[in-house]
Amino acid sequence: MNELFKHQVWEITKLVPRGKVTTYGAIARAVGFPNHSRHVGKAMGGCPEDVPAHRVISGSGKLSVPEFQKRLEAEGIEVENLRIRNFKKLFWNPLEEL
Repeated sequence: MNELFKHQVWEITKLVPRGKVTTYGAIARAVGFPNHSRHVGKAMGGCPEDVPAHRVISGSGKLSVPEFQKRLEAEGIEVENLRIRNFKKLFWNPLEEL
């Protein structure tokens, strides 16, 4: 995987506000590769500690990493059956916010 792509993914992810979530697909679109959401997921797998990977979820509102539930709940995000409650309300779209 291209190092530039990974760093772009990480930089966008760092901008997701506390208490909000975004998706792999939204980040892929924001970095100019709209059909590469799986590559975003792979990039998140090896991200640095300062990247809030727990705020990036699937497009259906489901957590890809169950261990992230506690971190999201600590930010006030409700999770039920590994799904974000009020997903649409909490969704942060980098293409609209940047």
